[in-house]
Amino acid sequence: MALSTDLQQKINTWLTGNYDADTKANIRQLLDSDQEEALSDAFYRNLEFGTGGLRGIMGAGSNRMNRYTLGMATQGLSNYLVQQFPGQEIKVAVAHDSRNNSAEFARIAADIFSANGITVYLFEALRPTPELSFAIRHLGCQSGCVVTASHNPKEYNGFKVYWNDGAQVVSPHDKNIITEVNAIQSVDDVRFQADASRVQLIGAELDAAYLAKVKELSINPEAIRRQHDLKIVYTPLHGTGITLVPQALAQLGFSNVHIVEAQATPDGNFPTVLSPNPEEKVAMQLALDQAKALDADLVLATDPDSDRVGMAVKDNHGEWVLVNGNQTAALLTHYLLSARARAGKMTEQDFIVYTIVTSDVLGDIARRHGVKAYQTLTGFKYIAGIIRELEGRETYIGGGEESYGYMIGDFVRDKDAISACALIAEMAAVAKDQGHTLYQEMQRMYATYGLYKEHLISLTKKGQRGAEEIQEMMRDLRANPPRTIAGLAVTELRDYGQGVIRNLHTGQELPTGLESSNVLQFILEDGSKISARPSGTEPKIKFYFSVKQPLASVVDFDLANRRADEKIQAIIADMQLQ
Repeated sequence: MALSTDLQQKINTWLTGNYDADTKANIRQLLDSDQEEALSDAFYRNLEFGTGGLRGIMGAGSNRMNRYTLGMATQGLSNYLVQQFPGQEIKVAVAHDSRNNSAEFARIAADIFSANGITVYLFEALRPTPELSFAIRHLGCQSGCVVTASHNPKEYNGFKVYWNDGAQVVSPHDKNIITEVNAIQSVDDVRFQADASRVQLIGAELDAAYLAKVKELSINPEAIRRQHDLKIVYTPLHGTGITLVPQALAQLGFSNVHIVEAQATPDGNFPTVLSPNPEEKVAMQLALDQAKALDADLVLATDPDSDRVGMAVKDNHGEWVLVNGNQTAALLTHYLLSARARAGKMTEQDFIVYTIVTSDVLGDIARRHGVKAYQTLTGFKYIAGIIRELEGRETYIGGGEESYGYMIGDFVRDKDAISACALIAEMAAVAKDQGHTLYQEMQRMYATYGLYKEHLISLTKKGQRGAEEIQEMMRDLRANPPRTIAGLAVTELRDYGQGVIRNLHTGQELPTGLESSNVLQFILEDGSKISARPSGTEPKIKFYFSVKQPLASVVDFDLANRRADEKIQAIIADMQLQ
């Protein structure tokens, strides 16, 4: 086997160092069976601790998610916390999802924190990520972490890190933590020996406190009382949602909730789906089949760590259709603001937040209700940042992003599928109470604001050459922006990397007002928006398309929808992205 000297030296370190017997046996098995590619991938680099934490394939090796790479990350975070809060009792909360090894990894992280003199609140069993965010503030912690890889395939796991406001770490803490993690050069630097006196198990009392906050979000309990038997099918997709979603719905008063039993048991192998991603119809299929058999009103699905939610409703022909992330964000915003206005709960300090690649109909809805709308970069840590910046002066109502993440109220500072499920169900109950379906409510909404239609293309470019191709695409788009797309003039270039908004007719430049991010947006003369954004965690570049089609009446919805699709396809064809 022709392994490089550096790679062989790294492997030898693991074979002779303070690593457990099973880990060494796994490495020897790969050596004995001449699995050069597998060994190379497992050791060619250290699993990177990025701005949000770790995420990788589980297994033995420096580029794998295991007790040692997790341990070094936790030790680095512990060192940073001790630096940042000298002379204080430092407290952290630790949670985990349903993935294989998640419970073990959470316990290892808790042990290391405790060995460093840190008080640990460890959830006694799996819990949703948003409850971890809630627990940090509720318990007065300086930090927290959750073991999860969200909706990635079963081979993956990860470690997400949060700060004292319950939001994912942001600058300068994210970069400072990375520095401390990278300073841990050996597994011998990790304090694995727990101080059991510093680890406190938590569970039911946090559930009750969190669910009480979810219940406070309800705006129209009278409609729920009248429509308590709204027929809801729910699937947790083998994840953590089973711990709280049924209780949240019952607490609001819904009495006719049907769980997809084949997907109800938490299972890190996700046996009934290829990928536990509620964005994908194939993951929703069992729930859709059950809904059809029951003649249900609503389908809800949460991903394994329950921070994202997918939904489906019946269209005007009785066919079940998925409601995408932009449509759900728009419906929730439309409901929250209109229901609060009817209930007399609106104030001049209210605001919403949505990301730069999410449908601009959210801004239209906010303006119509006299509510401020802020836009931010992709990621809920930026939404949480705006809440933090405006705290005490303005009131956050809700916000979201196109990738199925929503946050209602500010007691959680990350996307929250539990509260979103509760409010989606309430929204459906209110629509039914008024004599129409949620699909018809969506049509009415778009008839008010015009039909916004969005689409996403994700291009995978693997390997070193793939990464170079992505950078070349962005460089070319930045240096030579198209003058027209699909016959429409490009009027504006928004370059979030350079921090400028450039009028392509006048040459006038304005600042974006946001921190730097490698995103380009092209605004067409009819208001259509195309966004190009390389992924920060995967070898992908994503193109987001948003078009607007006039819609004066729900009668014309299907026609406007077809025309919007045609416009998007024309843009994709002209940009040669098929």
